Amino acid sequence: MKVNGKHYRSLWWNESANVLEIIDQRWLPHDFREQPVRSMQDFADAISEMRVRGAPLIGATAAYGMALAMLEDPSDANLNGAWDFLEKTRPTAINLRWALNRCRDFLTPLPEVERAAAALKLAHEIADEDVEINRNIGLNGLKIIKDIAAKKPAGEPVQLLTHCNAGWLATVDWGTATSPMYHAHNENLNLHVWVDETRPRNQGAITAWELGSHGVPHTYITDNAGGHLMQHGQVDMVIVGTDRTTRRGDVCNKIGTYLKALAAKDNGVPFYVALPSPTVDWTVSDGVAEIPIEQRDLSETTHIQGKTTNADIESVQVTPDATPAGNPAFDVTPNHLVTGLITERGVCAASEEGLAGLFPELA
Repeated sequence: MKVNGKHYRSLWWNESANVLEIIDQRWLPHDFREQPVRSMQDFADAISEMRVRGAPLIGATAAYGMALAMLEDPSDANLNGAWDFLEKTRPTAINLRWALNRCRDFLTPLPEVERAAAALKLAHEIADEDVEINRNIGLNGLKIIKDIAAKKPAGEPVQLLTHCNAGWLATVDWGTATSPMYHAHNENLNLHVWVDETRPRNQGAITAWELGSHGVPHTYITDNAGGHLMQHGQVDMVIVGTDRTTRRGDVCNKIGTYLKALAAKDNGVPFYVALPSPTVDWTVSDGVAEIPIEQRDLSETTHIQGKTTNADIESVQVTPDATPAGNPAFDVTPNHLVTGLITERGVCAASEEGLAGLFPELA
């Protein structure tokens, strides 16, 4: 997508320097910073510190991490060591392990002399595939938006609500939940997006920055406002992303997603999940019981980052000094609360049968 008129992907390989370049998302939406990733420790820090974030982008970043490892030392020991090192960085998003497994499985049979070039080529392929997957998710989601638009009174916008950032910055390009929005806007559909703030990291601000940069009408709201808007008929559809989805269609996404799904169910609002196929964990069935939920740094809850009146980016404490905090980063929405899964191959029911019907070779 574009930033100040220039097209960007959320990561790109610098051929001349042999390093990965990323957008350091910790500073958004207030400051746009590019950053090189030069070492394996840099890769681990980029993922764990959320300089890159979003399941698809984490996977692509890890693939480039494996490529760097092979450029430094293509031995079996370093291949397996790099897998172990990067796998520990984020426990919930399945794309990380998916990408690492794909790299290791592809590289292991190759002679060591071929691994560096092959690993970099594979990382490029994973990044390019992600872009195409998300473009197709957008086209499939666009059909749903068009159906809603056809039933709206003339002149009224289709009102969408989204939670967290499942935008192009959470992928290599297009985004998952935002891709249908961009396609709809590009076709001049009358559209408005309610953007949840998404505490504790306020990642909705990144979504708002993205949508604003692309010219999509939107309004930034508190996390607790969504149910009220649904009660008053101001939401036509909820669409969110996912960090891991079970084979039966349970969806693990940013904390607070479950509450949005409950409100949508109570008010008869369709609740869709934009789902790239690498995000499906076919080894897991019951999301609540089986998906590990990342417990992140408590300072994310006790402090908040923002821009001061002097335009400085600072962190301030919002809790009393002695108050303990908790910070589960994700929750699980059971499949019975999900209207449908929007994938690169089409829309299906949130069920084992639905996913298997679209992806029989994976199921």
